[in-house]
Amino acid sequence: MTDDANAPEAPAIFNSKTRPQSADDEISNFGKVNYLEVTRHQHDQRLDNFLLNRLKGLPKPHIYKMIRSDEIRVNNKRCKAHDRVQREDVVRIAPVVLATRDKPIISKEFAKSLLARVVYEDEGLIVLNKPSGIAVHGGSGLDFGVIEAMREVTDKKYLELIHRIDKDTSGLLMISKKRSTLKALQQHLIDRTIQKHYLCLAKGQPALNEQSIDAPLLRYTLASGERRVKVDKQDEQAKESQTNIIVHSRFTIADQPVSLIEAKPLTGRTHQIRVHLAHIGHAILGDDKYNVHDKSGVHRLCLHAWRLDIPGYEPIIAPLPEDMAALLPEGTELPKV
Repeated sequence: MTDDANAPEAPAIFNSKTRPQSADDEISNFGKVNYLEVTRHQHDQRLDNFLLNRLKGLPKPHIYKMIRSDEIRVNNKRCKAHDRVQREDVVRIAPVVLATRDKPIISKEFAKSLLARVVYEDEGLIVLNKPSGIAVHGGSGLDFGVIEAMREVTDKKYLELIHRIDKDTSGLLMISKKRSTLKALQQHLIDRTIQKHYLCLAKGQPALNEQSIDAPLLRYTLASGERRVKVDKQDEQAKESQTNIIVHSRFTIADQPVSLIEAKPLTGRTHQIRVHLAHIGHAILGDDKYNVHDKSGVHRLCLHAWRLDIPGYEPIIAPLPEDMAALLPEGTELPKV
């Protein structure tokens, strides 16, 4: 809101005690109605993403239910999840009980190790070499993920994920320090002008050194509530998905044939590389979702976000992690940058 004499009056729902707080600041009391004023940092953000960043610990389905039930309002009007908030909008949030209210406790050792994994940084962008086993954000029973930890240890009010990678996938993760960088790089992702390169260890040895996998992917939910993805060429809800792969080396682990594969996704679907490789009979080692009969004895998902080609930037690289590199035969050559 502004103090300009010509500015529109605040809605009647406000009084001296219910002036909106800045959306840059954390909500201190979720048990009352909160009014958040959108700042330049959230300008043009989807409402659901705006809420997810401010109601950490609340499951995503509950947030969508709040929107549908009119417990969320923008400028005192009904709204939808895909609506975009604008600077100086006021978002009303009804009282809510969060699963996690306390700020996460980040150990100094973990903070130091996370900051040491920054492989690129400029005024608008951080690229982090995420370790396997750590989620990119909190939720679904997790107190915190990489983005919450980075906000805590850097003490920056504005840090946002530009994209996501699976919890058990290691490697390059882009984080924006400015709204303009977030919008620019997410547009590159939409336009498919950022090329991601992954390295993985997959069972078997493909007959071809190079091939393209073009198979539509459908998300579904197990009876347990866990989400999965499968190739489905019949369902209209399946989304077109393409991945190019290059086989760089063939060898054995525990007497099982294995290949070192570079995967270049042309689309950005959930679990895309994992499902596409399983679909052609070469599931990734250590994949407890799509390679349940793995006999390699490997205990981590052998998928690593290795390289990013971003327009206007030099290639950004995250070296193969030690636990994956240790599985390669001595003298194995990795792809050239």
